[in-house]
Amino acid sequence: MKFARILGGVAALALLSPFAAAAEGGSLVILSTQTPRHLNGAVQSGTATAVPSTQLFASPLRYDAEWNPQPYLAESWEVSEDGLSVTLNLVKTATFHDGKPVTSEDVAFSIMTTKENHPFKSMFAPVEAVETPDAHTAIIRLSQPHPALLLALSPALAPVIPKHVYGDGQDPKSHPANTAPVGSGPFMLESFTPGEATILKKNPNFFREGYPKLDEIIIRIVKDENALLIAMENGEADIFPFMTSSNSIKRMQGVERLTVTDKGYAGIGPINWLAFNTKSEKLSDKRVRQAIAYAIDRDFITKALMRGVAQPQRGPIIESSPFFDASIPAYDVDLDKANALMAEAGFADGMELSVDYIPGNDEQQKNVAEYLKSQLKKIGIEVSVRPSPDFPTWAGRVSSHDFELTMDVVFNWGDPVIGVHRTYLSSNIVPGVIWSNTQSYANAAVDGILNKAAVETDPAARKALYAEFQMIVGDELPIYWLNASPYHTAYDSRLGNAPMTIWGPMSPLDEVYWKEPK
Repeated sequence: MKFARILGGVAALALLSPFAAAAEGGSLVILSTQTPRHLNGAVQSGTATAVPSTQLFASPLRYDAEWNPQPYLAESWEVSEDGLSVTLNLVKTATFHDGKPVTSEDVAFSIMTTKENHPFKSMFAPVEAVETPDAHTAIIRLSQPHPALLLALSPALAPVIPKHVYGDGQDPKSHPANTAPVGSGPFMLESFTPGEATILKKNPNFFREGYPKLDEIIIRIVKDENALLIAMENGEADIFPFMTSSNSIKRMQGVERLTVTDKGYAGIGPINWLAFNTKSEKLSDKRVRQAIAYAIDRDFITKALMRGVAQPQRGPIIESSPFFDASIPAYDVDLDKANALMAEAGFADGMELSVDYIPGNDEQQKNVAEYLKSQLKKIGIEVSVRPSPDFPTWAGRVSSHDFELTMDVVFNWGDPVIGVHRTYLSSNIVPGVIWSNTQSYANAAVDGILNKAAVETDPAARKALYAEFQMIVGDELPIYWLNASPYHTAYDSRLGNAPMTIWGPMSPLDEVYWKEPK
């Protein structure tokens, strides 16, 4: 059967925009605790980069709140009957911020650049080539069926970058344009001050007629949580996404003029976990990793440390996913078993370990790291907590495998092919790349299972493969999964079309508007 999607013009706008008659103008101030390295989502993952990148760069498709793909740079698309090609029919009016037209050459260049440089290696792994028969047709050729491809063409994963800028032979990961981007998205870069703010201004030549509605977006970096909350309470800021602290959530819920919601994160599937460096002599034996798991109390973490706003997470696939297997070992607290495993592994006299954590999110990261310090002492492990002054420092340590234990938050990204495989495939052990297989975990059986699941188009067969995968990693524990991160967004209730699609704040904000003056 041939699958096709043809949608554009007024119909497309209507599906995406329940408030088509939006008010014009105004500024939107977004708060963040994370400092982006740069602004090019084609070569960098994570929320810090994705929020500005999805405003600066457009992508082939975008998604609504019901997991339905919608037109963006591609006004229509078609998947071949054999699943080995996807044809994108591009809009003819799109231009980059420097006035040059967006063509199929740019789409082809972007997909191949992302394939070669993005940390999510499985995302475009089956892409062999992108053909460009004319300026507005791009044909993605695949070596095998790729059930996650359309989702991978989303804004946060597949920004279309200009070939005439990035095709100059320089390394795209360190290209000077990463901090001075030229995209085709709804907003243009006004200024980028690392650690302080990113200021975006309206793109007057955006290809979606009548959009964006806002004049300006300011992304402010605020490291101090109390200062951030005060800014929201005082009306100095308009939206605070990726909120996970129970204190923040409950405090924002008490502000009358704000709306607090957990919608807008369905595609992300964020998991808070403890990662092991499996190449460490102390942690190479799975019995040590299992002992640590038996010593940790997930219920205490979620109910006490996180005040009930988070749910326990038992495996590598978010528990709300149809692919999650509930039979994965749970590792309920058992200190006797933990101590016995330590002795079996040759560490009856204990050991010393260090644990890192992502700065800027105490409840999900630092507080859990501190809890480990006291809890693991019960099985003879002396833990030292190693802080990082900022996100780039933490990312540099972990990506270079300079750690023993680390707290982390990693996303499923909608489909396991995109967000799960990258952590466990041995082919994705890539030093210097954060959110790759930084645990140095290698298992040929796991590689084979995940490679099969990546091409399997039958949901039941994929579920069976992922169940087998979960049982293996549930035993070997390159990671101990703690909880689903309770992402919430607080925003000014006067804001229309607040980001509620499956990608939430990591989606284009061209339709956001003010229902009344601030």
